[in-house]
Amino acid sequence: MVRGVIFDVDGTLAETERDGHRVAFNRAFASLKLPDRWDEQLYGELLWVSGGKERLRFYFEHYRFPPLDGDERDWLAIELHRRKNEFLLQMIREGQLPPRPGVVRFVGAIQDAHIPVAIATTGSREWVEPLLRTLLGPERFQRLAAIVTGDDVQRKKPDPEAYELAVSRLGLAPHEVIAVEDSQNGLEAAKRAGLTCLVVRSRYSHNHDFQNADLVVDEFGTPRDPTRVLWNPHGIAVNGMLDVATLRRLHDQCSVISDQWAVGSEGITGH
Repeated sequence: MVRGVIFDVDGTLAETERDGHRVAFNRAFASLKLPDRWDEQLYGELLWVSGGKERLRFYFEHYRFPPLDGDERDWLAIELHRRKNEFLLQMIREGQLPPRPGVVRFVGAIQDAHIPVAIATTGSREWVEPLLRTLLGPERFQRLAAIVTGDDVQRKKPDPEAYELAVSRLGLAPHEVIAVEDSQNGLEAAKRAGLTCLVVRSRYSHNHDFQNADLVVDEFGTPRDPTRVLWNPHGIAVNGMLDVATLRRLHDQCSVISDQWAVGSEGITGH
């Protein structure tokens, strides 16, 4: 059975990219009296680069004209990222970043079923933990079994390091865990770590390639706004809202397919 669930944060637990990070980056630009502003379309393109400082360096190198030299680019990336985090924390404290509909119910149901819930994100711990506490509430936050952030890893998604570390901290094997993601980079990281992956598509990931996902839906689902299935290669039942039963059906079906593949591979090797 499924023994652990690992959630991404940005775009998965809340729509933080468009309404949080992007806004905070623009406030950081303004605070340094820079002319740069990231609109929604540009920020969607920049999201393919994981990590805030890395995103800034990429922007200054490939989008800014004339491009900045290395020293100025590195200094600006560090200072802007620091200021962005301060603005983001202010937004979190003011309650400007609500959870996605149904996600708090879903996380709580998993925890109530005594299945450990962990976090694997490449965001900075200084804002990740306050955001999680605000989104999930103090009680659910305290029940998180592990929190892996960008401060804990050398390589960011789509590299699998964050998921591999989270699985290790849970004390589980990859085949016992389901990842919950919203983006193509996150899906790739989860699959490279050997996890079953459920994708809950976000505003910025409508055009992402999710063919390697084990299940893709548009939302977590609420009684008034049921989830819509977008990709279901294993044909499992999804009854309007994601719940623990959904996870168990998904994990069981993926385990059957994995076992069948293993048997087939042994037969081929035998010949």
